[in-house]
Amino acid sequence: MYSQALSYLRSVTDKTPEVGIVLGSGLGSLADRLSDPVFVDYGDIPGFARSTAPGHKGRLVFGTLSGKTVVCMQGRFHYYEGYSMQDIVFPIRVLKLLGIKALIITNAAGGVNTSFSVGDLMLITDHINFLGINPLIGPNAEEFGPRFCDMGKTYTPALRELAKKVASVCGLTLKEGVYIACTGPSYETPAEIRAFRTLGADAVGMSTVPEAITASHCSLPVLAISLITNMAAGVLDQTLSGEEVIEIGNKKAGELQALVKEVVHEL
Repeated sequence: MYSQALSYLRSVTDKTPEVGIVLGSGLGSLADRLSDPVFVDYGDIPGFARSTAPGHKGRLVFGTLSGKTVVCMQGRFHYYEGYSMQDIVFPIRVLKLLGIKALIITNAAGGVNTSFSVGDLMLITDHINFLGINPLIGPNAEEFGPRFCDMGKTYTPALRELAKKVASVCGLTLKEGVYIACTGPSYETPAEIRAFRTLGADAVGMSTVPEAITASHCSLPVLAISLITNMAAGVLDQTLSGEEVIEIGNKKAGELQALVKEVVHEL
């Protein structure tokens, strides 16, 4: 199925992307800023699932950003949508086969660290997989990577340093922390958030970790950034909603876009 997806994409565009970018909830507008864009709906690509999450357009966008050829996933797949892990990470392997040399992952996340505020950008330094499943379970895809995948430097140190340098130049404050992934779609309980804080988590979300594991397995450098769109359950006395996530994502997307744009320029 990988070869079918690759053949189809090469039939609709001759662009060879250098960087892949996964755009999270409320953050898809970055893809609209690409020069000379080519849009490809997920439903047309062999092996791709359909994105059902709110705020996810469900298409690949090829184009130029900061002088580099990139491909954006304008929407991703989540475990809570009912997809298998193989469905969720299938696009990451396709992007690898297309020729990307680095993967930038973005997401909307809840702030677990009480020193964070809504609207903060957090550079992911590490993760905790609380999904109860790993995308590498099953027969190993030897063409992509080894049976046992080292995760010590999943979030590539050199890319993290580059992001911090770029943030400083752009006048952006960039927090750093550990991301914990849960299945959703229900938000976490206050007790779970207290437990996650004890475990060392700074932000919580429902994505990113399967993609990062898969990228690490196929030796792709990874940079991951969370936009804190809400404080997690129990931090503030307010009801959590998906609408709030999209709203804050739309309001703060410009800062994340500026950061990603300059990182791509420096790669």
